[in-house]
Amino acid sequence: MRIPAITVHELAAMRTAGADFFLLDVRDPEEFAAANLGGHLIPLKDLPDRIGELDKQKHIVVHCQAGGRSSRATEFLLSQGFTQVCNLTGGLNAWLREIGASK
Repeated sequence: MRIPAITVHELAAMRTAGADFFLLDVRDPEEFAAANLGGHLIPLKDLPDRIGELDKQKHIVVHCQAGGRSSRATEFLLSQGFTQVCNLTGGLNAWLREIGASK
């Protein structure tokens, strides 16, 4: 299965344009506390039990630190009937490297 993905530049453009989307952070609480993009934290291991917190009608962008966990989370959400979900390529690391901490 090909996992739908967007780049950090596409996410930055969505934010700038005021696009309506839900940013899902699937990292652990300690990682979230250290640095985050202002998303909604649901650690990957908790996602199956907390899936009810997500709206299937909403566009969801999933991210983690480097892209691995968010790719698995995106695949899981697609398997659960979510259709507007994509993985942030490179995760927070790519955001910090290419966009910067201030945005």
